[in-house]
Amino acid sequence: MGFDPSADYPLGQRRPELVTTPSGHALDDVTLEALRGGRIAAEDLRATPETLRRQSAIARAARRTQLADNLARAAELASVPPETILEIYTALRPHRSTAGELDEWAARLETEWDAPLTGAFVREAKDVYETSGLLAGERAAV
Repeated sequence: MGFDPSADYPLGQRRPELVTTPSGHALDDVTLEALRGGRIAAEDLRATPETLRRQSAIARAARRTQLADNLARAAELASVPPETILEIYTALRPHRSTAGELDEWAARLETEWDAPLTGAFVREAKDVYETSGLLAGERAAV
């Protein structure tokens, strides 16, 4: 049976066989008892890229485009190391990065982590920061 974004929501209830942990455990295997007992690891509490892509498709079918876009970017970022995510988050704070630094982050996202949607998002933020005076060394006009 194929995945139908319009009919399979909520995914965890209607199609739980499509929701697995990063190490392949079924959704029903994810319990506090299993975590305490060592049968699953803390890493198994994360959503997989495939589950996030399916959730994105569900949101898009419901015409919730912003949510769909956010979930699609989350799917791209699921394999990016947490410390790198924190570095990108810090770089995106106002007055923290130059235009060139944000362009470098966008390129790295696209090439190192196959995250073109997130790379485009960083470039869009850079463009907004340029016009708003929010790049490193700049002050917004009063």
